[in-house]
Amino acid sequence: MNQLHLFLPCAAGVEGFLADEVHAITGATGQDLLVGRGGVMLRGMWRDALLLNLHSRLAQRVLIELSHTMYRSENDLYRAASEVAWEIWFSPKETFKIEVTSQHSPLTSLNFAALKVKDAIADRFREKRHGVRPSVETHHPDVRVHLHLTTDGATIYIDTSGEALFKRGWREDKGDAPLKETLAAAMIAASGWNPHGDNPQPLYDPCCGSGTVVIEAAQIARKIPAGILRRFAFEKLVPFQRHVWEAMLDEAESQILAESPVGIYGSDISFRMVDFAERNAERAGVAKTVQLRGGDALQRMPPCDEPGMMLLNPPYGERIAAAGVAGQKAQERMEVVERAGRETAQTEDGGEFFSQLATHWKKNYSGWSGFMLTPDLKLPGKMRLKESRRTPMWNGPIECRLFRFDMIKGAVKPRKNAPGPAAEGDAEQ
Repeated sequence: MNQLHLFLPCAAGVEGFLADEVHAITGATGQDLLVGRGGVMLRGMWRDALLLNLHSRLAQRVLIELSHTMYRSENDLYRAASEVAWEIWFSPKETFKIEVTSQHSPLTSLNFAALKVKDAIADRFREKRHGVRPSVETHHPDVRVHLHLTTDGATIYIDTSGEALFKRGWREDKGDAPLKETLAAAMIAASGWNPHGDNPQPLYDPCCGSGTVVIEAAQIARKIPAGILRRFAFEKLVPFQRHVWEAMLDEAESQILAESPVGIYGSDISFRMVDFAERNAERAGVAKTVQLRGGDALQRMPPCDEPGMMLLNPPYGERIAAAGVAGQKAQERMEVVERAGRETAQTEDGGEFFSQLATHWKKNYSGWSGFMLTPDLKLPGKMRLKESRRTPMWNGPIECRLFRFDMIKGAVKPRKNAPGPAAEGDAEQ
């Protein structure tokens, strides 16, 4: 198949990390690999689309661009869709669905825009296949067609992924506020944790919930492909060849390591969540790779002798009640408000848990680094720690930061007007 134009959407803030990942998977560089807003564009082959679906941990989908035109009305969309050779991508036996996204489109009805593209596809099949056309299926279609509209541009894609790529196939047990697998992988990428690098470090999530971060980390450490357990939409497209795909799977499985080069640990105060994490780890094939325990994040000692990295999405709102002894006292709620045209998560004080967590870390985790993903941009102040790095990252519509704190033994500053030595929790970082 000729060279394809691929687009891989991702969460805002993750584009650069995704470009690095796409390069590692496909080898693409230069003008063949471009970073855009909300995703990465790639010039590649059909084989690259399959490899990216199998291995990418950061992309939301792998889309193939079929048309890009200017438009002014729905009739322009019909014409653009009519000119796509749909018959080389799927047959009338497959069901399909149109999904529309837009940025400042002047059209009054996106549903009508979808209807015009649907009609164009159906009419093209009637013409090319002697009156036979595929059926529309809105819930579980075989083929998803994406229409993206800007002020005056219309782009049509065919989706090679099907279900969003964060659905790895192993998470059946989850809590009230589960972290998407793609976002957990983005946290790992942004932290720089590399179990196969020159300085491999243990990884620990003291608020692991249903285990998303540690399971993603364990699969990375074992070189288990993100999509090894699931099916993809490309398996029902015309270019798909089963023997080629089976060879790719065999090659990927041959690279899987029997053990992780480093220790990977998780704990949670909720034993119910630890049970969920254990079952998810079993389905993900890393039950013996991840060491999971119950325990309060404010009391848990380091899980290993060697300093490493803590990586967590700390609890907020109602979740903080299950975070620890301080969290049980906190009355905190989260409100999503509209500010400057974007959604920002606002939290009330809730500082007791975080200040106690910082004290616990400084006392017992010397030499460790801690990465925390949070919508609370004032978190370092609550912890009385100075972050060494802050990485912008979006959790859906909510703007977050991934803060890095380094637990370095330093001079202890006394409180003002305090006659004696300062409490250990006041050490400057």
